[in-house]
Amino acid sequence: MKKTFITTLLALGMAMSVQAKDIVDTAVAAGSFKTLATALGAAGLVDTLKGKGPFTVFAPTDEAFAKIPKADLDALLKDKAKLTAVLTYHVVPGKVMAKDVKAGKVKTVQGSEMTISTTGGVSVDNAKVVKTDIVADNGVIHVIDTVIMPK
Repeated sequence: MKKTFITTLLALGMAMSVQAKDIVDTAVAAGSFKTLATALGAAGLVDTLKGKGPFTVFAPTDEAFAKIPKADLDALLKDKAKLTAVLTYHVVPGKVMAKDVKAGKVKTVQGSEMTISTTGGVSVDNAKVVKTDIVADNGVIHVIDTVIMPK
């Protein structure tokens, strides 16, 4: 009886570990993107980023969101259209791994272009990429230290 119970638990654990993790699940599991997850929910973008993709997401950490004055962040979270524009500006179509990043302008899902620089490390607009290649089933996340705003 005891052996069967342990075998069942092990099998269950193995089944859970191979379960697919999309961009949203991967970000939530990382634990440092609570504000981003809240913002995605407020903008109605969770299902989009759980979709087929592939997507490359430049994900601001909770510390990046903390750089925005609280009143401005609260206002942004209440303005769905502006919030959607800001969040989709952090997303590029396709799966672009760090080794494939090239300097220049890149069109975002939001529609305008972000500027990628590779001098002295990688940055997107005024945000520094602090961690790369967090792979999800429907794309990749690169962590940035600042929330970037569309022009």
